[in-house]
Amino acid sequence: MAYEVIALDLDGTLTNSDKIITEPTRRGIIELQKRGKTVVLASGRPINGVVYLAEELELARYGGYTLSFNGARITRCSDGSIIHNQTLPPEVIRPIWEYVKTIPGLDLISYTDTEILSGIQDNPFNQVEADNCRIGIVPVDDFPSVLDFPVNKMIVSGDPALVRTVIEPLRKQYQGRLSIYLSEPFYLEIMPLNVDKAAALDSLMKRLGMTAENLICCGDSYNDISMIQYAGLGVAMANARPEVKEAADYITLSNDEDGVLHVIRQFMMQV
Repeated sequence: MAYEVIALDLDGTLTNSDKIITEPTRRGIIELQKRGKTVVLASGRPINGVVYLAEELELARYGGYTLSFNGARITRCSDGSIIHNQTLPPEVIRPIWEYVKTIPGLDLISYTDTEILSGIQDNPFNQVEADNCRIGIVPVDDFPSVLDFPVNKMIVSGDPALVRTVIEPLRKQYQGRLSIYLSEPFYLEIMPLNVDKAAALDSLMKRLGMTAENLICCGDSYNDISMIQYAGLGVAMANARPEVKEAADYITLSNDEDGVLHVIRQFMMQV
């Protein structure tokens, strides 16, 4: 089965430790697209945190796609149209905010297309997201009232030990209504039900008239496991978390060794 599409996580996968795409990898991805293959950037970031990398890789020119918010939103780069969009039920925002406020040290954040909104108390972990997405953090007083627009996701952020204390209570409370999972030890993602990278890619592959067997997925963290298991070839980076490696069919080089480029050359650009 020929691999026609490659989906790439960003942090720890496509980008190196300096959060950049190396020039060899950039050139390799553009050459891959020139050969008619489709590139998808699949990230937990908001769209503003993905679009500048899509521009570097010329996805608009070659018909690529971005999956932002862990797949809650799919954007076609050629014209900027949103072809898939799932949002949180508005009625869950206030009770989740009120619950998280009872745990000192945790914050609840969400996004506009240009800002991170900090709903309780800003913490150093939020800055990781701000730096990755190249957007600022704006503290807000009445978080639920400010979120008066369709919301793709929220994140509980804080020290990993504190974050772990709210996982099961939130999952129990919202079972069958929300998808709740870690993307990093310090980020608990709160998503619309059944939203993950695999579900979004399944929708996209059907739209493209292909199946998972035509797809390679590369990732390194917890929120990449679903797409790695879904893909015809699921790839973990050498720097991936152990659980991700266990889910993968193949382990490539690290993100600091152009591991994505190695996969492209090995499986998609054979002469």
